[in-house]
Amino acid sequence: MALSEQERKLLEQLEASLMAEDPKFAQTLSGAGGVRIHRRRATLAGVGFVLGLLLLVAGVQIHPAVSIVGFVVMLAATIIGVSSWQRVEGQPAGRTSPPPPPPKPASQDFMEKLEERWRKRQEGGDL
Repeated sequence: MALSEQERKLLEQLEASLMAEDPKFAQTLSGAGGVRIHRRRATLAGVGFVLGLLLLVAGVQIHPAVSIVGFVVMLAATIIGVSSWQRVEGQPAGRTSPPPPPPKPASQDFMEKLEERWRKRQEGGDL
């Protein structure tokens, strides 16, 4: 449901007063803080991946168990980094909008066409 012009202006005034009174709380509500957290996690995961790679290479000369630990660190960093980066890429930098409606299945489109044809026939427009 769309907002009227008066409601939209009132909402903008409330938002501006909230930003003036408590900017940290307003930033938390806007969702921009979540993007920063996921971006930081993705960066730390990249550092963890490089550390795991160094452990993997050093383990070849030191002990095979060190290589296994390095591989596990790389794997964990990759999983954390990819999931965090997907969350960063999936969210816009500013205000979040509601997700788009799911696409209708083809069977619904077909049924709508049949119903439209039936209505036309009943009205006498299509024989």
